[in-house]
Amino acid sequence: MASLAALLIPLSLTLLVATATAKQTGQLTVFWGRNANEGTLRETCDTGLYNTVIISFYSVFGHGRYWGDLSGHPLNTIGADIKHCQSSNILVLLSIGGDASKTYSLPSSQSAADVADNLWNAHLGGRRPGVFRPFGGDAAVDGIDFYIDNGGPAHYDELARRLDGYNKFYRGRKGVRLTATPRCGFPDGRLDHALRTGLFERIHVRFYGNDTCSLAKGGTSERGVLGVGSGESGVPEGAQGTVAVYLKYLYYDLLPKVQKAPNYGGVMVWDRFADKKTRWSGVVKGWA
Repeated sequence: MASLAALLIPLSLTLLVATATAKQTGQLTVFWGRNANEGTLRETCDTGLYNTVIISFYSVFGHGRYWGDLSGHPLNTIGADIKHCQSSNILVLLSIGGDASKTYSLPSSQSAADVADNLWNAHLGGRRPGVFRPFGGDAAVDGIDFYIDNGGPAHYDELARRLDGYNKFYRGRKGVRLTATPRCGFPDGRLDHALRTGLFERIHVRFYGNDTCSLAKGGTSERGVLGVGSGESGVPEGAQGTVAVYLKYLYYDLLPKVQKAPNYGGVMVWDRFADKKTRWSGVVKGWA
């Protein structure tokens, strides 16, 4: 039989920083922006499946250049789509990092300050004249997700502190939310220092792309999910027959266990393109 990990849709279990009563949350998060055939951001939000959509990726930064890779999606419609999603009470985040082949790192404290400044003025609530806002002048994402697979761990804690510092410009609400999507091995070598700042409200622990602690193998993920005290995790999606087997495992075994954790927060799915083909989230939402 083909490997379960090779055929399933990547998903992740969401853990929250603030503890709550263990129970189903119905919270689903999805990554969007990795395939031009996945549909628009607006269409993704209009499915009614997702509570959070993470735009991926802002993948060039740290060396005086800042840019994103949205796999061919036209930028001129994304701003209106962001505001449409937000009007439906769907959080829209921007994920930084991504594929290890991309050019990004934080070589110095100044680099962390510069990246925070660019994110604030290009994608969040800042409006400094002369800074290009690729999604449109008045569209702002709700926060930043850290998905770091390249370079070393240095200065991401400083980046998190600087981004969180912009919350002083918001009255009565948190305008810059921070989440992270680390690998399931605990601790994640690139994000450990950043996560220890305590500034991340959710963590999406990835149970894909790393066979040493995949959900299919089991037994090694508990510390990775629960040890930080905040997050969301994911599993791969694929061939229908194997997905049916996996869904049974998810329903009867995995979710009942993780939902006992006081900081369980839901499920993250990688990614919208695969989810659109399999309609996996339509089944799982009632279990999450």
